[in-house]
Amino acid sequence: AATFAYVVMNRLGHTYGSTARERSTPLPGDSVVVKPHCVCTHATTIAATPEQIWPWLVQMGWHRGGWYTARWVDRVLFPANWPSADHIVAEWQELQPGAYVPDGAPETHCGFTVLALHPAESLVLHSTSHLPRSWRASGIAALDWTWVFSLRPLGDDMGTRFLFRWRARMRPWWLRVLCEAVVVPADLLMSRDMLRGVRSRAEPKT
Repeated sequence: AATFAYVVMNRLGHTYGSTARERSTPLPGDSVVVKPHCVCTHATTIAATPEQIWPWLVQMGWHRGGWYTARWVDRVLFPANWPSADHIVAEWQELQPGAYVPDGAPETHCGFTVLALHPAESLVLHSTSHLPRSWRASGIAALDWTWVFSLRPLGDDMGTRFLFRWRARMRPWWLRVLCEAVVVPADLLMSRDMLRGVRSRAEPKT
């Protein structure tokens, strides 16, 4: 039973909410990480326009709007981070290509660089810093990682399809094993929460 549950979590960690067609559809930024060892695509439908969703995406980040995960998740895994924003913050709306989006305390030097940005359409983030600093400094391990957020209107006021894909290439072999064994199953929780968090904030309140 435990093995079956793990297999299910690993599969959902790769595919939660997305369709087979969405997983095979190219997204902006796919060409950045060549021959990735791991690709995960998640999706949800939001009853809002891309223009209503976009402001929530550009303000994400550590000590910015957060990642919209449940507060208990933040307390357990990222206790030093602020709670995710529940409103749009004007000072975080001016995101531009080349900007740095932190994803950890300043001393970790962990974060993303904005590679591409098309308002109300797509946002591409890139990182090589999501590893312990000692690993990076010594060269013991390396990670090439992209996050892509895509907004696709469904038409006829049917809302928007919100896709989130991450692609990663890693070395050495044991880091790839660790990613599949730990990061991908954990991503089921984190990505599901982020999708739900964006949806609950962006959908008009009735």
